[in-house]
Amino acid sequence: MAQPRYITDISKIETISNQEKDTLKKITDKFVFRANDYYLSLINWDHPDDPIRRLVIPNKGELEEYGNWDACNEEANYVVPGCQHKYQATALLMVSEVCGAYCRYCFRKRLFRNDVKEAQSDVTPGIEYIRNHPEISNVLLTGGDSLILSTKKIRSIVEELRSIPHVKIIRFGSKLPAFNPMRIYEDEELLQIFKEYSTADRKIYVMAHINHPQEITEHTRKAFKALMDAGVVVMNQTPILKGINDDPVVLGKLLDELSWAGVAPYYFFQNRPVAGNSDFVIPFEKAVKIIEEAKALTSGLGKRVRYVMSHSSGKIEILAVENGKIYLKYHQAKNPNDYGRFMVYDCPKDAAWFDDLPQVQNQLMVGV
Repeated sequence: MAQPRYITDISKIETISNQEKDTLKKITDKFVFRANDYYLSLINWDHPDDPIRRLVIPNKGELEEYGNWDACNEEANYVVPGCQHKYQATALLMVSEVCGAYCRYCFRKRLFRNDVKEAQSDVTPGIEYIRNHPEISNVLLTGGDSLILSTKKIRSIVEELRSIPHVKIIRFGSKLPAFNPMRIYEDEELLQIFKEYSTADRKIYVMAHINHPQEITEHTRKAFKALMDAGVVVMNQTPILKGINDDPVVLGKLLDELSWAGVAPYYFFQNRPVAGNSDFVIPFEKAVKIIEEAKALTSGLGKRVRYVMSHSSGKIEILAVENGKIYLKYHQAKNPNDYGRFMVYDCPKDAAWFDDLPQVQNQLMVGV
């Protein structure tokens, strides 16, 4: 199949009325619009609430100043330009400020403003930092979308990382298995890189961002297979998104179809309180109910998924919400002393973020 044609001007989409285009232009003047004809073909345009439409077409709620630009304070984790080191064993290289798809719920919307530049075309400072820190065994290439990079650039980064003995795992965070799967399965050189450098004891992972089963097409499955045949381990993560996958049947089908394709369901994320994202946010109590009902519909393979939020203090697993209480555990922690800490807090029905919990708010007020 030919590579899809990218579209960055909302006025070029013929299936959107002129009146709606005028409304949406106010949003695209502020936030980037980026789609392609393959992904747009997955939309049922007769259905105004089509989930793929909600994922990629701008919405008026993006102009609401809900939350902030950096909800989990990633800025505090930069050790050199383009490299974050929050957890002992893991470093993030911000290798791309471009996404294949610009998802409207993106928690890094700040990257798509002209006054922000976190991704670096020169990753040398980050790689040198990783080389000098033997505790780092796991490197995540992210941004943006790490697989949007040229194949030549991907090879150069992978070769550099593979020259560092203590880096055992390289991860690519990418929406492309859903958004442009042809970029993966038609690029023999890319697959050759994976075959060379995803070895028996030093694996390459692709962390796919499949949000809805409608995104899993024959082309997506073909991309999954090509990656796996090249020795890559494919996993999936998605936030729970209002109006997109906040339905147990939809979410259960997503878990099933991922498992059937050999893709491990990894994380369900609580959506971060980022500016312009309020239309996608679901309270903890409702999200837990949806997730547990979805898991009841799938096998143990689908049930491997964990429901977490990436907070400034760490990755917090949401275990349950019952009788007005929320049960939490640090799955990963910025402060190593917090790792594994179990927490029980009051949980208002509208609470949707760690800082919304009354006891946490009190701790923040007194500086604890």
